[in-house]
Amino acid sequence: MTETIPAEEGHLDLHTVTEVVRQPLDPPGAQWRAGDAFLAGGTWLFSDQQPDLRRIIDLAPLGWDALTVSESGLEIGAMCTIRDLYALSAPGDWPGAQLFTTSCEAFLASFKVWNAATVGGNICMSLPAGPMITMMVALEATYTLLSPDGSQRVVDAADFVTGNNANILTPGEVLRSIDIPATALRKRHAHRRFTLTQLGRSSIFMIATQHQDADDLLLTITAGTTRPVRLAFGAIPDADELARRIDELPDDIWFDDPNGSPDHRHHLATHYAEEIRAELSAGGRP
Repeated sequence: MTETIPAEEGHLDLHTVTEVVRQPLDPPGAQWRAGDAFLAGGTWLFSDQQPDLRRIIDLAPLGWDALTVSESGLEIGAMCTIRDLYALSAPGDWPGAQLFTTSCEAFLASFKVWNAATVGGNICMSLPAGPMITMMVALEATYTLLSPDGSQRVVDAADFVTGNNANILTPGEVLRSIDIPATALRKRHAHRRFTLTQLGRSSIFMIATQHQDADDLLLTITAGTTRPVRLAFGAIPDADELARRIDELPDDIWFDDPNGSPDHRHHLATHYAEEIRAELSAGGRP
């Protein structure tokens, strides 16, 4: 049974909202209708006008916020906060877990936002500069999506975001959890990030991973692109091959906003990719 209250009792600033579902069904999208929105941390939802919004479905009561460490890897509930992910003490043989700190600190947000913003919310916003997106794609995560009829599907993080503020979620479908495999967390890694100001939004954010005692390379490019790009190499490429693979990306994949032009971001990607290639060629030592 759902509990619905009039919007004025919820003290909302979103004046078009007439209902808030405080006790959602599981699955929460079972009674989805046009004008609905899922509420996770709300750090974006309450930050801007939402003229098409009529009803909010609060996901907090479902308790999807656990961090579960196991031999197979890490399961992250979609409602886990950025603060809790940042504070996680990961196993010592997971060097890739250092990227939790790196990615959380890439947020253009204060500690107050960290306390409310959720991992799943950042992923589902699907903005180019979403740092949780960068990390999940680089760490080869999969997402479990829960449909309105209760069925589930599992998708690769690299296939979830399709463009600026666009993803593969269907109406009423919600991100339930994220799974990061231990094999990816045991990899060495390198990253580069550029911002126009010290605490600004990412113009580009790149992460590369490599198996221990191996010569492969998995390079993820985000923030400078409208959707995540992941380039895989069975062995460390030479500088020319790496630059060629980046040059072969379609022209329309490079993001254009006040934080950088497509040409600038293309240049940064090529420059940082070569730095990363050299670092991982040296066994992970910059």
